[in-house]
Amino acid sequence: MTSSKHQRNALLSRGAFSGFEDRATSCLLAHTHAEMSGSAYIGVDVGTGSVRAALVTRDGHVTHTSEESLHVWEPCADHYEQSSADIWSKCCTAVKKVTRGIDVDSVRGIGFDATCSLVALDRDFQPVAVNQTGIRERNVVMWMDHRAAEQASRITATKHEVLQRVGGVMSPEMQPPKLLWLKENLRETCWKETAHFFDLPDFLSWKATGSLARSLCTVVCKWTYSPSDGWNDTFWTAAGLEDLVENNYSRIGAETGRPGSLIGRLTAESAADLGLKPGTAVGASLIDAHAGGLGVMGSDVSGHHLPCENQPITSRMAVICGTSSCHMAVSERALFVPGVWGPYLSAMVPDLWLNEGGQSATGRLVEHVVKGHVAYTQLKALADKSGKNVYSCLNVRLENMTRGPTHLEQLTAGLHVWPDFHGNRSPLADQTSRGTVVGLTLSQTLDDLALLYLATLQAIALGTRHIIDAMREAGHDITTLFLCGGLSKNTLLVQLHANVTGLPVVLSEEREPVLVGAAVLGACASSDYSSIQEAMRNMSRIGHVVRPNPELESFYRKKYEVFLMLYHHQKEYIKLMNDGDHCNSPYGH
Repeated sequence: MTSSKHQRNALLSRGAFSGFEDRATSCLLAHTHAEMSGSAYIGVDVGTGSVRAALVTRDGHVTHTSEESLHVWEPCADHYEQSSADIWSKCCTAVKKVTRGIDVDSVRGIGFDATCSLVALDRDFQPVAVNQTGIRERNVVMWMDHRAAEQASRITATKHEVLQRVGGVMSPEMQPPKLLWLKENLRETCWKETAHFFDLPDFLSWKATGSLARSLCTVVCKWTYSPSDGWNDTFWTAAGLEDLVENNYSRIGAETGRPGSLIGRLTAESAADLGLKPGTAVGASLIDAHAGGLGVMGSDVSGHHLPCENQPITSRMAVICGTSSCHMAVSERALFVPGVWGPYLSAMVPDLWLNEGGQSATGRLVEHVVKGHVAYTQLKALADKSGKNVYSCLNVRLENMTRGPTHLEQLTAGLHVWPDFHGNRSPLADQTSRGTVVGLTLSQTLDDLALLYLATLQAIALGTRHIIDAMREAGHDITTLFLCGGLSKNTLLVQLHANVTGLPVVLSEEREPVLVGAAVLGACASSDYSSIQEAMRNMSRIGHVVRPNPELESFYRKKYEVFLMLYHHQKEYIKLMNDGDHCNSPYGH
């Protein structure tokens, strides 16, 4: 059994983007030394850089957690690869750690979530290389891999009807363009050898159960599958991937299951790998962000005086913010939002339509900006000396920089960031968009870094406002935000989301709601709960509510106008530079 001190330290080490002083972890550790009684479930979350596992009680308390790092290869720009063998091995290690000292007979079910990465296996279910070097170990094209940008543009140009469900634009982060890249660049190796292409969450459920059935979450959100109509033959033909139609789509999945439904049971081999009992129920998996949605959106908000109280779940938006960010909102009818993925039926909550906005780089952007600044070495030394992480130090420094009536957030009145360093996922769906910083000086001080950090956090929050505006215009009635993920541990970023959007922000009582969401899948698969909605209500609780500061409404109204202008100006610069004769420019010869 993991000690409370070890768990506490593990939590702190995970807070790569955390601005929290280490607040009480009693919610997480309340049951650490208690004997497990009744039903328990395992939640496994495979993120970009690590695997995390948790043991979760029937009422949603996380009693044990574990984390294992993953290998990531970046052979060239925009190429990111992983190993499915490494991922499964780390899943097994993490699960064994959280069940150490526990009677595994109490574990009724297990649920997996993972990034929407692409896994290639041959006829014998062995790894197939997704790279020019032929290194078979590297058989996963990661979600953030943008090698297929040109293929995505060509698929968008087909204007096929299925594209209506992805905001009209095919993203390079989805699977069809990645598949097309593999066919066009590795035809004689990867394309010819691969008998099974899995979304990573489905690879995990297959590895656990031997079932080839895919989750509706993955195939609907990332592969263009329709729950009512199935695969669309004409789309795959138009995209140049007609070979996938053969044998009833056996290479990408002929059977599907709703999230949380019983996808199968642990085989003897996988049970031994995981240290669990053979026959344990396994739920149909989820994409990691969607698991976060399950872990936070269903909380009982009674007595908290929130606008979503006594309102349906459709008035809530889950924002899962980590390396990238996803913005989840559900509706009772299909709503088409330009530049936003969906509507997807039953992709997260059965029988409800999901729209999914997102930002391709958020935590990764913050890390890039901070670590790339010349004053980072000084910041790191200060953090090491104080025993805090670098983001906590920056938050404290910003407080100390505030003078007189000026609010901390107003320090960036002359500094503005457009955050699309890795393209725009939503609501512009413009993979060519790039980052912009306006207002830089020659300063290289720690204060200068703190201001740039603040402006970057504000840009991320302004991007959320941009997505909310697009969803509202299409018919969503979003009144309350529910945040989770690594970035939600940063108190400043959370407050910024409230102030920039003008909406209250709800944080979960559990510090790891994504893992709770994964455990919900296991609870439903075991039939201990009759539905996802029932499990959500019983396994998630509000921990803290952050409300907007009305005094900053005018400031952020103006900053939002600047934010939108940055994109339009960027497009004007690109158009000017692409014109044949630049001598006509009024700005020079």
